[in-house]
Amino acid sequence: MPSFILASTSPRRKELLLRAGYSFDVQPSHVEETFRSSHFSPDAVKQLAYKKGKNVYERFPDRVVLSADTVVVKENQILGKPSHSMEAKEMLERLSGSRHDVYTAVAICSSQKEKVWIEKTTVHFYPLSPSLIASYLETEEPYDKAGSYGIQGFGALFVRKIEGDYYNVVGLPLSRVYRELHHFSIVPSFTSSQK
Repeated sequence: MPSFILASTSPRRKELLLRAGYSFDVQPSHVEETFRSSHFSPDAVKQLAYKKGKNVYERFPDRVVLSADTVVVKENQILGKPSHSMEAKEMLERLSGSRHDVYTAVAICSSQKEKVWIEKTTVHFYPLSPSLIASYLETEEPYDKAGSYGIQGFGALFVRKIEGDYYNVVGLPLSRVYRELHHFSIVPSFTSSQK
């Protein structure tokens, strides 16, 4: 079965793809994951995902490479991964009781063709009490995630509703990825995902 390279060290992306039955290798990109501006630009997010994939593809030009980048956006400002608890607290207070958008840009590179796109999901939070935020900050969960929360973990307690693909918020719009990888002759094995 044809496989691909995941140009990401994200454990969430790896888990999603494994659960979907894909066979792949992991090779981290050596591209710095930063933006010149904190203002959101869909093109900038797409370019970063593409650069990450291209960086790995240049090392493995005979393979198909999948890369992605996820950002949380509130009022056109990118909320990245917090560098300390105070920054995480400020982000969660900002998201409390309101809506924000999560964008994941995905790139697929091969010798035959390339595909880059961006997926958007809108997330609505309940108002978050100071005690809930304080308890959450005592976990490890906020500190390696854009926007300081993980929807697949304790952060699920914050969410009133979402509009769009849930898995996009986790870090990879899985159903769209399946459809795009199919154009590269890569399909999952439903038996391998049960092992």
